[in-house]
Amino acid sequence: MALSLPVGGRRLLTCFFAVAALAGAEPLSKRTDLDFFAEVPSRDLKGLATRSDGRLVAGPSLSELRGPAPADLLWTIAPAGEPDRWLLGTGPDAKIFEVTVDRGALTYSTREIIKLEGSHVFALKRLPGGSILAGTSPGSAISLINDDKLVARIPLPADSIFDILLLDGRTALVATGNPGRIYRVSLSEFAAAGVITERITDKAELESHGITLFGEIRDRNVRRLARFPDGRVVAGSAPRGNIYVFPELGGAPSILQENRDAEVTDLLVQPNGDLYAALTFTAQASEMRMAPPQKPTKDEAEALFTSAFSGGERFSGRASVIWIPWNGFPETLTSRGNTAVYGLARQQDTLLIAGGEQGELLGFDLAQRLSLTFAGSPSSQLNGIAADPNHADSFLVLHNNAPGFALLDFNTRVARTAETRRLDLGGPARIGALRFDRLRHLEPGQLSVEIRTSNGSDAVEGWSAWTALRHHDGGWALPDLRGRFVRFRFSLPASATEAQLDKAALFSLPQNRRPQLQDFRVLSPNFAIVPPSDSPMPFTTTLGQLMQGSRERDADRRRSALLSSAVLPSPGMQAVFWTAGDPDGDTLVTSFSIRRDGEDSWTDLVVDTPESFVQFDTSHLPDGVYLSRLVIRETDPRPANERLEATFETDNLVVDHTPPSLIDTTAERREAHVVVTVRGRDALSLLEAAELTFNNGFRVQSEQPSDGIRDSREETFVFEVPLARVSNATSVEVTLYDAAGNAVSRRLKL
Repeated sequence: MALSLPVGGRRLLTCFFAVAALAGAEPLSKRTDLDFFAEVPSRDLKGLATRSDGRLVAGPSLSELRGPAPADLLWTIAPAGEPDRWLLGTGPDAKIFEVTVDRGALTYSTREIIKLEGSHVFALKRLPGGSILAGTSPGSAISLINDDKLVARIPLPADSIFDILLLDGRTALVATGNPGRIYRVSLSEFAAAGVITERITDKAELESHGITLFGEIRDRNVRRLARFPDGRVVAGSAPRGNIYVFPELGGAPSILQENRDAEVTDLLVQPNGDLYAALTFTAQASEMRMAPPQKPTKDEAEALFTSAFSGGERFSGRASVIWIPWNGFPETLTSRGNTAVYGLARQQDTLLIAGGEQGELLGFDLAQRLSLTFAGSPSSQLNGIAADPNHADSFLVLHNNAPGFALLDFNTRVARTAETRRLDLGGPARIGALRFDRLRHLEPGQLSVEIRTSNGSDAVEGWSAWTALRHHDGGWALPDLRGRFVRFRFSLPASATEAQLDKAALFSLPQNRRPQLQDFRVLSPNFAIVPPSDSPMPFTTTLGQLMQGSRERDADRRRSALLSSAVLPSPGMQAVFWTAGDPDGDTLVTSFSIRRDGEDSWTDLVVDTPESFVQFDTSHLPDGVYLSRLVIRETDPRPANERLEATFETDNLVVDHTPPSLIDTTAERREAHVVVTVRGRDALSLLEAAELTFNNGFRVQSEQPSDGIRDSREETFVFEVPLARVSNATSVEVTLYDAAGNAVSRRLKL
């Protein structure tokens, strides 16, 4: 039976056997993968978007509109019923403006309609007849404006009004906070009530003005309202972030999804009954996130000044967009850390997500189920997005910090550019080619790639000018580019409306650093290492090593085998062991040499060995102190003209074939002991031990000299032997050893 593998499987096996054939050889050059979704910030996109599969794709343009900011805080926007005109609710003075957008000049102008009682206009809707229904906070007043004049106002029994939902031309629902309630407002009865300044808490009095309780939740705030095609009303809350659904006529709600420490910032109902919901998970309310200090103290001003240069304090919460099918269960479409979301809109099969704490404009491809990042804004928060009813595939984006407007357009053709974050190559390197997995709907000649480099990590200082790379053999490169940090800028023509750039890879050659000596040991003389078998060790690669690109090198395997080698006594042999390493993982060879002190010529004992030890017979060498030298150098596959070497003066080696001399030996009886004193000296080596062998068979050895410290070539060893152990002995043989294994003996009569 033949085995059939998919193309990807055959490719993986091909790579596997190729790795096995190389037996651990590693290339000198390094590969840095470039995932555009992770490495290109929203603010550094223009006419392009990044996708969660790592690709850079054609996207919409986001154009900042020029004009004076009408207020410090821009909260809500709604179509004004005329082309390129919008209604705007603001704070902290609770003003409503009419905004006129000049799309050709990319400018806007504003006209103040009215100033209401309170601080913020969170809710704003234009009624079919041209009147305006607005909700203010604090004070929780619902207001009706007609011909730029306040015709009706009623403060509701709550702290804030967060949203207004028009059921038809005669009825509206109003969402309040603290308590979390929904009121039904009969617009005709409300208009007849006139302007009421005092808060109404009596239920009957509210009903007399056309305001009735539609529903109530246990959470503190009803933040957003929307309506299903079948008439049911969906509500999102805060600070829990629950999603409720109310019957068409009101009453007790059921819960579609329960959350904790969240805020439902927007709801988007589809014609088929599906629901998209934006949630921000944080303990901080949106008005606190978007409102800067009104009058900062000296410390606050210093913090703002510092954050302007450090990128600001990063938002610690997270955001999610969930999808609740009309007949299914909630499903998370996308989730972002350190990001807040504030508004949702839909453009064909793309869900648009306004938010961010760094001006990010996000999206989600509903057909391919991939997250997107679009061109962002220089402002901090995009707190509203509204489809332009007069221009298809065009949206007006509202933002704060700094307050203003931007135009998001999927039809305008602009030059498309993207700039990556700072990429760290891990160390100074010579930069090679940037190669893409594939260019789709784009010819190489249509793509411009620029690079700038730096050796420092500062985001601003020390960078080179932008330099264009040349296309050659499927890659973009220039000779003699060097640096540790790099940034890329990509430019595409406006006509590349379907272009896609797959993930890219940057190849580089790290700085060649010199070999290092990590350990050096001269083993005790007269021992030999029994090295492991010369037969090749079985080479095994696991799937995890293959996927992660990590393999054990030959040098590491040899060292591991050497450390498990047996060590046997062998008179005259001397073994030396070392550990050498290369910061770049280069293949190393070592030469070990010795030179007798006082002489000039070196004797090479091993030359260019890949092993990390040497052993040799010292019996033919004259006694003396020998200096040792270790030369470590790089070899293949490093090019010959780039190979580095390092020379190390290592430990001295003592060659000593001469036994020590006995200066004095005595044996005398003291009460119940026989006291034997052995005093000796050696010319080259430290004395190591003394041994007594009595002719009755009793033997005793000592490595402890009389002064307690074995540190000299002349030592005295004193033995106190109980008389009972040697009472029948008539002589004792005294033996003195040096550290080189030489010994001298003398016999004493007792």
